[in-house]
Amino acid sequence: MVVERKGEEIVVTGNECKRGEEYAVAEMTCPMRTITSSIFIDGGDYPLVSVKTKDPVPKAKIKAVLDTVRTLKVTAPTDVGDVIVPDIAGTGVDLVATRKVKKVG
Repeated sequence: MVVERKGEEIVVTGNECKRGEEYAVAEMTCPMRTITSSIFIDGGDYPLVSVKTKDPVPKAKIKAVLDTVRTLKVTAPTDVGDVIVPDIAGTGVDLVATRKVKKVG
């Protein structure tokens, strides 16, 4: 696959499927990534809870997302899908828990 910018147009050649072409155009215009990490959790049966952005965020916002994640600490319990931070770093995307952590004690 070859992706070229010709003026304002992005031309994709050599691709074999529409999804590949759509991905290539997105990578050229606004690359997006899903961010995964973990944060500290108080009072849980694990010391950390894994989290991810519910949807991909612009690659340019990754640092802002991770800067926010580094500051977080939650209290048990959590369940898969719990929103930890709505609209993290102004991306319009929620940061959600990806692990159930039970409260202990």
